[in-house]
Amino acid sequence: MKMKLFAELNREQIRAVAPDSLVVLPIGATEQHGPHLATGMDYFTVESLARDAAVIASAQIPILVTPTLPFGSSHHHFVFGGTMSLSTETYYKVLYELVESLVTDGFTRIFLLNGHGGNHELAQLAARDIALKHPVRAAAGSYWNVAWNALIGADAHRGRGLPGHAGDFETSIMLSLRPDLVAADRPHRDRSADTDPSGAQAPFRDERHGWWKGIGGFTDSPAQAEAERGSLYREVIAKAVAEAWVNYYNS
Repeated sequence: MKMKLFAELNREQIRAVAPDSLVVLPIGATEQHGPHLATGMDYFTVESLARDAAVIASAQIPILVTPTLPFGSSHHHFVFGGTMSLSTETYYKVLYELVESLVTDGFTRIFLLNGHGGNHELAQLAARDIALKHPVRAAAGSYWNVAWNALIGADAHRGRGLPGHAGDFETSIMLSLRPDLVAADRPHRDRSADTDPSGAQAPFRDERHGWWKGIGGFTDSPAQAEAERGSLYREVIAKAVAEAWVNYYNS
């Protein structure tokens, strides 16, 4: 089997592979990532990870990757500029209608791979509501959650936010993926505490007005990022996501 790209197939080819294939819709964002990273960070990252993971998974299952959605739910970054965002209601509707389009195309196994924290809950709701309406399976997950245990095994949680926002973790990934889009002069902060490796969620969600502005729009210390670790993180994530897709397809 070979990983296929939706945009490179014609309608007859898509009709032929849809019933038996897992189709992956990568979703990202175009938003500020501090003074040092390109606004397309989430878009570039999730597209690369989705394609790399699909190549691995294609050794075991038929899999197809759609074009990446480059916009997300990012209103919380407007205070800094450099952001293109869809409102909560609009973004949910966009995701729902894109997934429903895939159902109309004949796909019965659909996975939304998310690359931006602000999209997480909305992607899961869209997947849930599609499966309520149509006789299909739809799932949604953020790549760092899908690969959490593997990332902990690679010590990605030590001394940094995981995943954080435009901090050490994301900056390392971007240094390995598109170093031309990372500023040489990056902000420094004191070493962060380790991220809780259990991945346990807080008992409630606490949103505070002005919080993003207060931290300058990025977490922990981008200055300590390294391309070598970014390459390791990408490899670990791609393998873990591929394994999750194979298990999902066969379950």
